[in-house]
Amino acid sequence: MESLVIRQPDDWHVHLRDGAMLALAADLTARQFGRAIIMPNLVPPVTTVAAAAAYRDRILAALPAGRTFTPLMTAYLTDTIDPDEIAAGHRDGVFTACKLYPAGATTNSAAGVTDIRNIDRVLERMQQIGMPLLVHGEVVSPEVDVFDREAVFIETVLAPLLERFPELKVVLEHITTEDAVRFVETGGPNLAATLTAHHLHIDRNALFSGGLRPHAYCLPVAKRRHHKNALRKAAVSGNPKFFLGTDSAPHPRSDKESDCGCAGIFTAPVALESYVQVFEAEGALERFEAFASEFGPAFYGLPLNDGRVVLRRENLQVPQEVSRDGQHVVPFHAGETLSWRFEGAVE
Repeated sequence: MESLVIRQPDDWHVHLRDGAMLALAADLTARQFGRAIIMPNLVPPVTTVAAAAAYRDRILAALPAGRTFTPLMTAYLTDTIDPDEIAAGHRDGVFTACKLYPAGATTNSAAGVTDIRNIDRVLERMQQIGMPLLVHGEVVSPEVDVFDREAVFIETVLAPLLERFPELKVVLEHITTEDAVRFVETGGPNLAATLTAHHLHIDRNALFSGGLRPHAYCLPVAKRRHHKNALRKAAVSGNPKFFLGTDSAPHPRSDKESDCGCAGIFTAPVALESYVQVFEAEGALERFEAFASEFGPAFYGLPLNDGRVVLRRENLQVPQEVSRDGQHVVPFHAGETLSWRFEGAVE
């Protein structure tokens, strides 16, 4: 196969940032994807309908003329967020979903939820109106090893939550463990998961390959190889519970390569090329379109995109750095040669 034509895909988890970084991140995401679930962990976080609408306007304004892209906005859950605000935003088409960050779990999550029971009223309302909950699935207790945080979260937080709210639609985002794969596989039809490109490629050895590698650092951190292998099997399985969500998260190079480097991997420049390389290696190219373009919209109850895009089997040299307007970011696969190239929409 020398080319792969698929329905226009969507990214069901992405960080576009704000300010000077927004133009770079938004353009690269919109270049490949028709829609994207936009993470709300700005400073200050997106907790109101007005803030989400204003952020959506900034995203659209940052795109080049003629670029067609739909940002799907999310609300950042806090201990005190108003259920009426959430419901109004969903009713008016501003909020597609709500995002649960356990306080302190990742970048700009200090205002997140300190105890899941604090938002039971919000979760009850979301269950009533069919609004999805998007979950950063880690506990933050210092007593729990960083490599075990996802498994402990599933056992102590997520499983009890689904028992209390059995009809709530939940996406366990950027899963990293075999535990998460099994939990989602055996859960009800209202439970799904997103898979990142970087967690399909790297295990925790990448953090220490020839030295400390800050550009392989993300949260949740990459785990042991057998966990990575379980993620790859889930991605190519054809199970509609698993779909594409890059968790592309740009940070300036200087912030990544500092004495306390930021968590996040910038996959947007080569997202589809990275994913399709996994599917080819696993002998499952024929299942890539469903994973990238069909399973996500089906779970969210949204129509499939009409357009189609093409990837060609052609070597792609990934640059060491991507720059724009003074922002310098190291992309995933920097300096590597990938075997597929995204060409764009089919005319």
